[in-house]
Amino acid sequence: MRRPYMTLQFLLLVACICLPGPVRSQEHNWTNFARIGAYGLTSTNAAEIVQNAERDHVFGMEVDNDVTGRYESLLDPADKLKAIRAVAEAAHNAKNKAFVYIAGTECITANADKSAHSVVKDHPDWLQRKITGEPAVFTSGAAFWIRPGDEDVWVSPYVKEWRNLYMQRVRQIAATGIDGIYVDIPYWMTHFDGWENTWASFDDATVAAFREKTGRDAKKDLKLGDFRDPNFREWIDFRIETMTDFVQEIRQNAHSVNPQIMVIPEIYPGIEEEATRVGADVYQMYRVVDAVAHEYEFGEGEHLASSRSQLDWFLYQAGMLTFRAFAQGKATWILNYSWDGDKNIDPREAMKNLAMSQVVAGANFWDAPGHSMAGSNDRATREEIFRWMEANEKTFYSPRLPSRPIGVYFSPKSRDYDANGFLPSFRGLLVLLLQSHQEFQVITPETLAAFHGDVLVLPNVTVLSGAEKRALDRFAGSGARVVITGHNATGLAPSGRILAYESCPASLYLDKLEKNFSGGSQEMPKEFLKVLSVKSEMELDAPSTIAANFGLVDGKTHLFLANFGGLVPGKVATPAPVAGARVRIPASLGDSLAYLPFLGQTQILHGTKHGDTMQFELPSMERGAAIWIVGK
Repeated sequence: MRRPYMTLQFLLLVACICLPGPVRSQEHNWTNFARIGAYGLTSTNAAEIVQNAERDHVFGMEVDNDVTGRYESLLDPADKLKAIRAVAEAAHNAKNKAFVYIAGTECITANADKSAHSVVKDHPDWLQRKITGEPAVFTSGAAFWIRPGDEDVWVSPYVKEWRNLYMQRVRQIAATGIDGIYVDIPYWMTHFDGWENTWASFDDATVAAFREKTGRDAKKDLKLGDFRDPNFREWIDFRIETMTDFVQEIRQNAHSVNPQIMVIPEIYPGIEEEATRVGADVYQMYRVVDAVAHEYEFGEGEHLASSRSQLDWFLYQAGMLTFRAFAQGKATWILNYSWDGDKNIDPREAMKNLAMSQVVAGANFWDAPGHSMAGSNDRATREEIFRWMEANEKTFYSPRLPSRPIGVYFSPKSRDYDANGFLPSFRGLLVLLLQSHQEFQVITPETLAAFHGDVLVLPNVTVLSGAEKRALDRFAGSGARVVITGHNATGLAPSGRILAYESCPASLYLDKLEKNFSGGSQEMPKEFLKVLSVKSEMELDAPSTIAANFGLVDGKTHLFLANFGGLVPGKVATPAPVAGARVRIPASLGDSLAYLPFLGQTQILHGTKHGDTMQFELPSMERGAAIWIVGK
């Protein structure tokens, strides 16, 4: 979301990215190893920004002067383009990178109440609208970044006049030599008060585009909000495709001028139903951009680290690991918040929890005080975290590949059309596997053909295309196990290799955790886990309050651990240290492990042999750690 960036002093942030899952055929680029700091860009402070970045070990500077999101500069960008060019040159002279913020479909006119010109006054036909015709025009009461007297509007991406002008500005920005364009909130307006259930936009240009594509009248032929209505499903698909095509066109225009430039949209919906509502689906968008920055609030979960429950933390892991599967080698940046004045929580502890949770999932740490982006809750703590991340970037931000995973199928259309049915099963299954320390890999329609694991689980998948069904049939024919929970949309008949559960054990398990996390964790569906089990090269014995995920990094099996034990929302932000955890590996792989605790130094552990297995006692662990096989 847009933030008040218009001051000279800004937060210094790190976005360190790694790559689990199947990796696209592309080289790592600077976005995968960026350590981000954010700055307000003026006509005179380019050198100051770069000097500050060098001082604080920033690699990848976000600069904000928002050409497209301010009506004045959308019409006349000359001064802002000059400033962008200056900071790009200064960054390159320092062997650094810089990228610039622009708005997506939002545009603000400053002091519109006193100006003869504004978007509404000059171009009322540009605006998104409710089905009742009400335009997407807002004032300072709608959002914290809209100042008194300003006019905030949301534009239809089908308005040709605006879109042509927007893409012209994108090309001009790319021509400055800047290294990236950061596109904030390319959404349909459905997230301000009173707009949540509108399924906008029903402006003339959008309605005409839908009619051209489908032959249907969006104002008359849809049962809005009825996910069983095939016409409404077409509207859902159309809205998602529209925003995906919009950011793809931004990238095409930018690359037409500067093939090396990176286009990075910032998206707040994650894997949950909000993606369908606002039309910004990161599963689709990862395919057409260079990276995604997630302002991830994971559905109903608590987005502040200081007030998250233990279940919130596990659901957060599930969401980020799903993003990493979508990314297929592209960078994942996470923008979230650790603390906002909670009197019972030390902000430094909340910052460390947030950083740890993101690093072990292979995502970046992007901290800020409250919801303002200007600064940090504690600069010394942030610097400590940044230096540690920089020193260990190869461990956490090199490509991660699957080893021996359980496949978990993410069904985009089940999420779009049946979120209440699919999501509890999908998210519950990921939490169950994280708590039981099983390696998993999120599989999508795009990656199914390349998956060669022994087990694939379809967690209450209710909607499958013909192509998906054929791909699943081929997978089942390979001799692997297919486990179907809840609805069976595959057409596969149960057999010795096709196992079906009428109800979903993972959904039932999540329901228990929601009622009582500690008690529910004692009731894991053990027989179900046995059906799924695939023997990993590295096995962990540890409490279920530790989330574990696996990956091959530089050919070596790695285990990434996050400890959420003892955390109490709003009361306790220091995890209870875990002693007595053990790791087992085949003795043939050696007798030594590397153990890197969060904010600590790597140490070598030596195991004891038990038959054909080598067992290692782990040191007492506070927040988290990375472990990998060293050998003999």
